[in-house]
Amino acid sequence: MPIPADGKPRVKDYMTRDVVTVSPDATVESVATRIAESDEHSGFPVCDRRRVEGFVSARDLLLADDDDPIFRVMSQELIVSHPDMKVTDAARVILRSGIQKLPVVDDAGNLVGIISNADVIRSQIERATPEKVGKLMRTLENIHDVSLRQDRRMISLLELTPTQGRVYADELEGRKYELERGLAEPLVIIDNAGTLLLADGHHRVLAANQLDIEEMDAYVIVIDHELDLGMAKTAAKEGLERITDIEVVDYAKHPLVETTKRFQ
Repeated sequence: MPIPADGKPRVKDYMTRDVVTVSPDATVESVATRIAESDEHSGFPVCDRRRVEGFVSARDLLLADDDDPIFRVMSQELIVSHPDMKVTDAARVILRSGIQKLPVVDDAGNLVGIISNADVIRSQIERATPEKVGKLMRTLENIHDVSLRQDRRMISLLELTPTQGRVYADELEGRKYELERGLAEPLVIIDNAGTLLLADGHHRVLAANQLDIEEMDAYVIVIDHELDLGMAKTAAKEGLERITDIEVVDYAKHPLVETTKRFQ
């Protein structure tokens, strides 16, 4: 499975493309029969051609008359995602919303796939997971034609320069849980001639700050002579100087999550 240049698998890489749908004009009886005869489906996206109009579940059918058309009983404001959304963000939506399957639509509102909690698990199992520090260090060495070294040390959170402008509120809660039980992974830091760039661990750092933890264990890639790093430029462009500059957002504000109401 190909992984994008930023190392983050996208929904389009793991979604099911051959999606079973029903028509808005189908009857409650016919859809109920399909659900009863299926071992896999407890509901279906409702599409007019490929355009998503809603979603119908077995629960929606319970009090409906057999002859009612599906468009009268379907849920019309379902949460949908975009094919370019990161799988980790789709997992967050699935977890927080309590749904098991997330329809995937393109910019025109056409159904292009569906991603389930099982797909999310599969993405994590199949993903190549080379050691983060070694991979990052080799990448920097190749780009800048230098030899670097790494060490392990405790880092003061106040000294860190973030390179990511936002984190998600629900994931912060998970990171707090880990920190309180001593389960959090070390951070990954680039020591660029004294400037400490946070390369990996923004949720962990913000969670630690909220728990009044002042320093954390970190893998550190040491650069003795300052390099012109892309992540440093990104931090400067976004005005990121300290960890308190990181914005905390809820999943519902993700730019690639919306409801089908926009397409109607």
